[in-house]
Amino acid sequence: MEITLLAVMPGLLIWLAILLLPCRAWSTRETLDSQSVEDLDLSNTTVLIPARDETETIDKTLAALKEQGEGLNVILIDDQSTDDTVEKALAVNLNNLHVVMGTPLPEGWSGKLWALEQGRQLIKTPYLLLLDADIFLKPGLIPTLIKKAQKDNIKMLSLMAHLKMESNWEKSLMPAFIFFFKLLYPFHLSNKSSSSIAAAAGGCILLDANVLENLGGFNCIKNMLIDDCSLAKKVKQNGHEIWLGLTHSAMSLRPYNSLSMIWQMVTRTAYTQLAYSPLLLLLCTTVMIAAFVLPTAALLQTQIDIITIGIVILGIQIMCYLPTLRYYSMNPLYCLSLPLVGTLYLIMTWGSAFHYYFGKGAVWKDRYYN
Repeated sequence: MEITLLAVMPGLLIWLAILLLPCRAWSTRETLDSQSVEDLDLSNTTVLIPARDETETIDKTLAALKEQGEGLNVILIDDQSTDDTVEKALAVNLNNLHVVMGTPLPEGWSGKLWALEQGRQLIKTPYLLLLDADIFLKPGLIPTLIKKAQKDNIKMLSLMAHLKMESNWEKSLMPAFIFFFKLLYPFHLSNKSSSSIAAAAGGCILLDANVLENLGGFNCIKNMLIDDCSLAKKVKQNGHEIWLGLTHSAMSLRPYNSLSMIWQMVTRTAYTQLAYSPLLLLLCTTVMIAAFVLPTAALLQTQIDIITIGIVILGIQIMCYLPTLRYYSMNPLYCLSLPLVGTLYLIMTWGSAFHYYFGKGAVWKDRYYN
């Protein structure tokens, strides 16, 4: 395929912008991990864990909470599980664990948010920690979160959990998943009160309970599939500080050992990220082709100037992606796979749009959301 100099220049401009913009979306500077803090009374904090068929991970998640501190309250909302999630949870013998048997899902709610709302109505503490049933917390992380929230007056603090990166598919795709999320929602801008960008990672979120109450509870985002970012936007729009960072201290236990598992995870919300807009889908496609497909094709040309630009773009891609790979202790050679991985994520995005228009919508835990 013959391509012109004009065809590869947009890709160069895109990557120069990513590299040079002050927000440094490629950076891993926004991080938070468990610190050596003095024993903290956690009776002011309630952990809310929505769980639907989480028998594989719930015992490990709850056992880790034993190492966080004294007095921690935990509410597990069983979202009509069909397995032995509740039995596994009770077997952990966690102090102050309250299991709530969830009621049927009302119309207009997503399952996770309805479960969280049922738990929220029971809390009596100033802080609540929203924790996914597959997230393992290292000792002392909750006190660290509270300490930072109090120090910086943060009302919503969330951590991007360390995803599993053990299988070949996980190693190839999961670091890029986080990299692209950071490009879409630059953490520096999300954490900046003067910026309109707001993002969060739903696996581990510390919230001021009064702020959430004043928003109307989870009812304010009850039908949002991307509930974490939607809640962050609500909190920020109401004049409160939010913060999002990477961590090695909150670890996802959920494996993604096959391409199909990752595909399902991405297609569930990819088109939602684009607000179900054909125009934004077209724009996204144009940008991704300019950023990944055409620069790679430039390397296969015969004109030395086009090949040179292709090499320069690849070099900038490596410079931008390498910090993410280093943060997760991954082989730097995975940088070379970014054009292919980016193209694959674009195909997944189109798959998400296809499901929206021609399928049953998003699917999660045997529930369909249109």
